[in-house]
Amino acid sequence: MKAIAYNINPKEKEWLILANYKKHDITIIANSLTIDTLNFAAGKEALIVFNEDPINATIIKGLEDLGIKYIANSSFDYKHIDLAAAKVSGIKIANIPFKDGGALENMQQVITNLDNWAAGKCIGEACCCQSNCAVKLVQKENGQH
Repeated sequence: MKAIAYNINPKEKEWLILANYKKHDITIIANSLTIDTLNFAAGKEALIVFNEDPINATIIKGLEDLGIKYIANSSFDYKHIDLAAAKVSGIKIANIPFKDGGALENMQQVITNLDNWAAGKCIGEACCCQSNCAVKLVQKENGQH
């Protein structure tokens, strides 16, 4: 999968490279994701978000226009992402579904999310989408979501 990672510091870059192990074609950008840097995402399928860059409705629409289908958040918290706008745009969102993972463990989860999306699979509890897919309905029925 072709992905782009914005606002990544050198240590995070090292962990991401180790976790990826040349599976995905990831472009790494030190700049924050803004309207002015959005164009670097052209031709990519996925965005990897670091350091809680705000992903508002304007950025979501720009990502959609560039063909981004997925946003892999590198942390547990995703309040900086406009999930409603992502739902309207059809962009799927994933996070790190555990709070206390180490840096390498978190990057491995990001890569696992990319792997599952590339294979057309559900990403399970890492899913932050606002869609009511069959998996979420089953989780709700079982009190898991």
